[in-house]
Amino acid sequence: MPERARRIASRLRQFFDDRRHAKRRNTRLPLTVSLAASRVSPNGFRRQTTLEGHTLDVSATGLSFIVPAIRIGEHYLAGPDRRLRLKIDLPDGPIEMEVTPVRYESLDEREAERGYVVGVTIVEMSEPHRAGFDDYLNELVRGRRSH
Repeated sequence: MPERARRIASRLRQFFDDRRHAKRRNTRLPLTVSLAASRVSPNGFRRQTTLEGHTLDVSATGLSFIVPAIRIGEHYLAGPDRRLRLKIDLPDGPIEMEVTPVRYESLDEREAERGYVVGVTIVEMSEPHRAGFDDYLNELVRGRRSH
């Protein structure tokens, strides 16, 4: 499993041309993806369609994740001016953030996992969630959390 993640991360680094500023750390965390601007139904409830996936790597400014599909309903995850809401299950509790997609790539059929790798930039996060995310990143750097 870690070898596959390294191969995917290596391909992503080539794909992104290593333009990132913050160092990414490989880690697998469960996540839920939804469109940031979800529709409100006539009865006032927000209709929230989601995809389940997991992170591939994370940094202070962005991350990449794997999901089984590149669309939620009729909307592409990487559409123009698209904003996504991610809920990531950190070991110390869930956090939420809004992100904008930068790139996506279909996983090779030879991979054990199928779906899409999506690279995103973090655009918004509440202060408590940012603090929790930064604490997690610091623990990864110090080697106190497994990758």
